[in-house]
Amino acid sequence: MQSDYVEQRDGGYWIAGTRVSLDSVVRAFLAGASPESIAIEQFPTVTLEQTYGAIAYYLAHRAEIDAHLRRADAEFEALRQSTRVGDPDFACRLGALRQEMLAARP
Repeated sequence: MQSDYVEQRDGGYWIAGTRVSLDSVVRAFLAGASPESIAIEQFPTVTLEQTYGAIAYYLAHRAEIDAHLRRADAEFEALRQSTRVGDPDFACRLGALRQEMLAARP
């Protein structure tokens, strides 16, 4: 993989030279955020050029990145399930806090 905007390290994809994951930028893009919004509002440490470069990289490698995102989602869900089973009290408290936060939203 040769890209000025995306690098692969630590088992993931990252905006080159930053701690911002490609996953984060792609998920924002797929949720409908504009590149400007992603760069300015969501990840101000990433330039607009880097954001466009990351999106272009994603579009050119869509099958590969989509597979990576599916694996990451599956790993997260497995971790969530193991937490629920391993510490049900914690999971219950966390769920209650989440509901409180959602209820407090305007």
